Amino acid sequence: MTHPSRTGGQILVDALKIHGVDTAFGVPGESYLDVLDALHESGIRFIINRQEGGAAFMAEAYGKMTGQPGICFVTRGPGATNASIGVHTAFQDSTPMILFIGQVGSDFMDREAFQEIDYRRMYGQMAKWVAQIDRADRIPEYMARAFQVATSGRPGPVVLALPEDMLTNLAAVADTGRYQPTQGAPSQPQMAQLRAMLAGAKRPLVLLGGGGWNAQACADVQRFAETNALPVACTFRFQDLLDNNHPHYAGDVGIGINPKLAARVKNADVLIAIGPRLGEMTTSGYELLSSPVPRQRLVHIHASPEELGSVYQAELMIASGMPQVAAMLAEMAPVDPAAWQGSVAEARAEYAAFQQQPPIFQDGKAPLNLWQLVQDMDALTPADTIITNGAGNYATWAHRFHRYGGMRTQLAPTSGAMGYSVPAGVAAKIIDPSRTVITFAGDGEYMMNGQELATAVQYRAGVIIIVFNNSMFGTIRMHQEKNYPGRVSGTELHNPDFAALAQAYGAHGEVVTETAQFAPALQRALDHTRGKSLPAVIELRYDGNLITPGATLETIRKNAEAALSAKTA
Repeated sequence: MTHPSRTGGQILVDALKIHGVDTAFGVPGESYLDVLDALHESGIRFIINRQEGGAAFMAEAYGKMTGQPGICFVTRGPGATNASIGVHTAFQDSTPMILFIGQVGSDFMDREAFQEIDYRRMYGQMAKWVAQIDRADRIPEYMARAFQVATSGRPGPVVLALPEDMLTNLAAVADTGRYQPTQGAPSQPQMAQLRAMLAGAKRPLVLLGGGGWNAQACADVQRFAETNALPVACTFRFQDLLDNNHPHYAGDVGIGINPKLAARVKNADVLIAIGPRLGEMTTSGYELLSSPVPRQRLVHIHASPEELGSVYQAELMIASGMPQVAAMLAEMAPVDPAAWQGSVAEARAEYAAFQQQPPIFQDGKAPLNLWQLVQDMDALTPADTIITNGAGNYATWAHRFHRYGGMRTQLAPTSGAMGYSVPAGVAAKIIDPSRTVITFAGDGEYMMNGQELATAVQYRAGVIIIVFNNSMFGTIRMHQEKNYPGRVSGTELHNPDFAALAQAYGAHGEVVTETAQFAPALQRALDHTRGKSLPAVIELRYDGNLITPGATLETIRKNAEAALSAKTA
């Protein structure tokens, strides 16, 4: 069987189409011009970004939203190093993604040529697989493997380097078929053991998290929880795996955890962790579960066998994809929940109490009540609104007080990457323009990738960006006051007028300084994004003393000073 000769770039783009790619993100570079040319009439939408970090974040957000690998193209050297933040996020968040990097030509390699880097060494610990395609006739093989690796087992990122001359070489080679993701599944004896452990429990709790979920898997786990009267908590930044309005939802297990939920995790006699890695954020610094053998009878279900037993030696370890285990849990014969019959209502009441207005706003002295802003936002937006955020204390206002509407309404990095919020919000609106998308961004965090607002304007992505402007790197300032009270160093910010800057980009922009101003401003932003399909920015200017729902900077500083005085007395 004969096949027509094609350039490497054309073979690669044809492979993208075979594997179902409809959108790619990137910043153009001369190192992969033949790919850009092949994309020209491919039908694949190429979203042009303003910085490779933003492009990689957008590809990661695409992977989260769709379950398909997010595709990103960048050039060698500086482009690849800029994109590394998105690859690291995809790895820690278990998100399928493929990064393509234009590489120096094969005749220049190993000479430290212009912008040359060995990406297998650079990305080695940051990706599931890193390779370089040296021959055009092997592109279909490498592409099939890349998609297979990115989506099978624990999802994650793959990096492929593309030497410039390889992309222009001709090859007559057959295409492959489309990739077929593979996942493990529980055995019947494992399911029987899980059921027996649950049947013997008195204080069971389900913990959801990790990657690899889809809508059906979420529905199946919900059915499992309902038929067995189980309270369900979600891990750090995976709060959308169960609709937060569902009566079985008990809150999130992450930074700033509800103390009563933390106690519930610690006191659980059977803890069924479905999907999460049980890392530092989820375990409150490895304190909610003792290591290596937890106090709780732990059932740990994860897609990767390598993860199981790596930190915690669970009583039952199951290597399974989320759809596979969720389907079996939904069909499992229910147990008698008499021993814990009231736990769902109790956990739900604790969650509801934790969502009430925090004391720092109850005296009415703060001009801008951030708790009330979340209530106003929820009243004005649909239940399936997508909320994106990056890293920073400002994200707590969404995580603690907003109720995520279920799969997929939350896009946030478990890696703690700053600069994620804006690219993720723009990508979400490009991917699903019919849905409302609201981005929470700190002032410092916004400035790391705020240039992607230009991408939103270019592609008419009507995302609404709420910038929390307290003129500081708030999280670091909080830790600074805890450890070095009163000694402010390296955390103060002088910011632009974010609303005016948005207008300069061609977006809608306005400033809010008082609580009563927010709801009308948000309504104007919603009308603008829906009517003109253009983004909007609402800048919140507020007192930086309001650092967390539970404590002000002043309180944190005074407590730290008192502790230091007692220590030196």
